[in-house]
Amino acid sequence: MKIILDGFPRTAHPMGVLSALTSALIAFNPKAVNPEHPDELYEAVCKLLGKFLVIASWTYRKSLGYPLNYYDNTIGYVENFMQLMFRLPTEPYKANPIVVEALDKLFILHADHEQNRSTSTVRMVGSSHAGLFASVSAGVSALWGPLHGGANQAVLEMLEEIHANGGDAEKYMAKAKDKNDPFRLMGFGHRVYKSFDPRAKIIKKAADEVLRTLGVDDPILDIAKKLEQLALADEYFISRKLYPNVDFYSGIIYRAIGIPTDMFTVMFAIGRLPGWIAQWKEMRLNKEPIGRPRQVYTGHP
Repeated sequence: MKIILDGFPRTAHPMGVLSALTSALIAFNPKAVNPEHPDELYEAVCKLLGKFLVIASWTYRKSLGYPLNYYDNTIGYVENFMQLMFRLPTEPYKANPIVVEALDKLFILHADHEQNRSTSTVRMVGSSHAGLFASVSAGVSALWGPLHGGANQAVLEMLEEIHANGGDAEKYMAKAKDKNDPFRLMGFGHRVYKSFDPRAKIIKKAADEVLRTLGVDDPILDIAKKLEQLALADEYFISRKLYPNVDFYSGIIYRAIGIPTDMFTVMFAIGRLPGWIAQWKEMRLNKEPIGRPRQVYTGHP
């Protein structure tokens, strides 16, 4: 896997590398998993959960030209992620417990969320009896788009745009309310939740704790907090139920702890992985038929 990683340019997007490496895992685990054999399935699930965390961190280390870190069986899953990402060879690394707790909540809250695009993709691919690793690799690719997993990256890009243009949050709130202005406020509202996203309430508290603990002085995060305050007090947003969602707050946490913007969707993938696995397992154990959407032709006869 390290040799394959070496073949990618340092400028490659981490999600592209993650999708390719997840797919490459199939070559090293070619045996089809029998979901009706509990021990076999459990081993495959543990193997995927463990390896995915490592290769996800490797996509980040590769982009910086840093040496690759390995899993440490003496510490927990989230602590492992932190040291895999940030430990340097020159000094010991100790993860901040407040950050660990916040990331743990984020991973849990991202685990599963109805039939979202990436989960539907995992089930669709798995319905052909494609293996667990292949199905999850397809889920990674489906997650990449800005309308799905890339939404938290879009939030930070929006905040950086506002900062680059003077940092006036009130001006951009007005632009968001102007129907003739192409500007859109990212990280507000949700396709399913028509009131305050219940996940966002938990993550907002975690974000406040992380920012307070780390004492981060970042104008981008200051703009985010200002937008949040304005939206929660503005009748236009309240009446349309455009509340800050989980993507808004997760991006704030990721930036505060030093995770670059193009790694945000990788973070989402780590959290969503247990949900993908659970959905794949359910679909296979229920012996669901192969996914086959239909179309109605409306073109020229």
